[in-house]
Amino acid sequence: MELADSTEVQLKRGVLELCVLAHLAAADNYAYEIATFLSREIGMGEGTIYPLMRRMQAEGLLEDYLVESPSGPPRRYYGLTRSGRARLQSQRDTWQEFSRSIDRIVRGAR
Repeated sequence: MELADSTEVQLKRGVLELCVLAHLAAADNYAYEIATFLSREIGMGEGTIYPLMRRMQAEGLLEDYLVESPSGPPRRYYGLTRSGRARLQSQRDTWQEFSRSIDRIVRGAR
């Protein structure tokens, strides 16, 4: 069981950047909401997502801005930069090719 859990975590970590980019392609959002979405959809915790977003911002894939909140301090929203959109397209293409190949292998097709 421990090996299966480890494999699942590694698979999730491998696609996490793609998931963040794809989520932000639909609309800008703030970090807590992104973390909540990814936690709900693929079971990744905030502790993994926040460092990833800082790295992605440092790489120029994300830009941020503050939006006033009616119920507290301003929220930091994130959106894709031109480089982020290019990375998303590249990763989508890679994912589609990779997932087709894995599906063929798993189904036993040659």
